[in-house]
Amino acid sequence: MLKRIVFGLLLFAVNVPQALADKPLRIVALAPHIVENLYAIGAGDLIVGTLDYADYPQEATKIERIGGYNGISIEKLLMLKPDMVIAWKSGNQAEDLAQIKRLGIELHLSNPRSIEGVAKEILKLGQLTGHIEQSKKVAEAFTVKLNAIKAAQHNKTMLTGFYQLWPEPMMTVSKNTWINQLIETCQVTNVFADSDTDYPQISIENVIVTKPQVIIIPDEKSKRVIPTVNWQQWPEIPAVKYEQFISVNADLLHRFSPRMLDGLAQMCDKVEVSRKLIKSQL
Repeated sequence: MLKRIVFGLLLFAVNVPQALADKPLRIVALAPHIVENLYAIGAGDLIVGTLDYADYPQEATKIERIGGYNGISIEKLLMLKPDMVIAWKSGNQAEDLAQIKRLGIELHLSNPRSIEGVAKEILKLGQLTGHIEQSKKVAEAFTVKLNAIKAAQHNKTMLTGFYQLWPEPMMTVSKNTWINQLIETCQVTNVFADSDTDYPQISIENVIVTKPQVIIIPDEKSKRVIPTVNWQQWPEIPAVKYEQFISVNADLLHRFSPRMLDGLAQMCDKVEVSRKLIKSQL
């Protein structure tokens, strides 16, 4: 009898970890691009919690929300009992990330610094979730598409451009930002590239002085009413004089995911239209 009891306890000790290992991961993804990338590699069903503005793909809208722009609820996070949290290093609040670490929850950070780095992020997610083969396919497809866009833009005539990140207070981007890399890929020189901060606050007078040939305006989804700028008041700006305003999809361009290349291709196509019109009017 004693031998049977000991054997049963040993069997339980061996089998329980294996059973736990067979359970699907429970992931909390704290940025829209992380959610998108997990779905892209077939790991979207592992996400048990995310943020208010993670809205793609459609299935993502059904995921439990634990916070938004102002941070997360640690209480809600704990209730979800995640095996790991994947967060955006520069997009989530530092105190939230520190608290997650203090609680001993496995934390991984996403922090792509270049367009090419998105492929590496996708491969990393594949390693973390076990979706290695699918992540390789997605990363390779991303790299091939990016190289094709770059090749199509090679040797295009450079234009000068202003990226109106936000209208009021007016903000733009400098050379160290992700958006600047996208602009330059379309052969547009950012007139505020040399600003001292990554996201400088500027004035209309600053834009007048820099004389951009195109003004690029992201189309943002926002619960807030987004102010508009009546640029027609300043016809001395070349972009205004020649009516070269380019609207781009912020949901595509501002997220580090494969869909970003769709937004990049669309922006480059619109820049090319402006390039031809400007050339014909000079």
